[in-house]
Amino acid sequence: MLSPVAVGVDGSPESLAAAEWAAREAVRRGRPLRLLHVRNWHPGRNEAATAGAAARHRAGRVLRQAEERVRAACPDVRVHHEQAEGPATAALVKAAGHAELLALGSRGLGRLGGLLVGSVALGVAAQATGPVVLVRAAGPAGEGLDVAATGQRDVVLGVDVTEPCDEVVGFAFEAARARHARLRVLHAWRMPDPFTLGPGEIGLVGGPERAGEWLGFLSAVLQAWRDKYPDVDVLETVAEGRPAAALAEAASGAELLVVGHRLTERPVIPRTGPVTHAVIHQAACPVAVVPHY
Repeated sequence: MLSPVAVGVDGSPESLAAAEWAAREAVRRGRPLRLLHVRNWHPGRNEAATAGAAARHRAGRVLRQAEERVRAACPDVRVHHEQAEGPATAALVKAAGHAELLALGSRGLGRLGGLLVGSVALGVAAQATGPVVLVRAAGPAGEGLDVAATGQRDVVLGVDVTEPCDEVVGFAFEAARARHARLRVLHAWRMPDPFTLGPGEIGLVGGPERAGEWLGFLSAVLQAWRDKYPDVDVLETVAEGRPAAALAEAASGAELLVVGHRLTERPVIPRTGPVTHAVIHQAACPVAVVPHY
């Protein structure tokens, strides 16, 4: 049986946008769609039956609303839905482990500039062993992206050429091929601090020359992937500056931004790396967080 594209829904505009995005992705990949609602309820001893019935009723209503949304957008998608008991982060991490990918709603940065992605979404992205895609809803003032929009927008991939990861690069190439989109691959670099140069290191190489060197490294890293995916149009780019800012700018108007997340065997506090954390909050397009060791 093919593993599904899964999506966590809670009735919010963000989760409904994620459900529609996931439905389109399921159709692209030829996979079924799994709608999942996690019930978080803690009834007292004498009201367990009543509270449980009410929670199941609310969950059913949320799932029906999500199914109506995805069927309106993708009539041919194969849908099944499921309720699970919380905690939400643990249930969604488990779902991600049995799915092709898991989509979740994300609020990103709001008008107040606060970190509004949400503890559940961040926790799942930090702990899941499968790809997690965070999707924003289109706002009334143009914030976010309309997930129903079509067009030849890029898939953007952030790569550190000093530590490239096959899982992340492969996910991005597959996403670009499925969308018939151009894959824009970006490596961000920074000029060395003259006070931190080691013995024998050359610190007088100018920006253009150094950018050319990084572009050569990036081309070498991607050559095998170009050979494997000859039908994917690839644009290799390098940028001087902070990686998170460069990726957020490159992803403006993109179809999807793909970044990696290194898992550790026994994390003290599960969290994404600083670059992934920043682009989750800043990017307006869907962000795919692909785990790797």
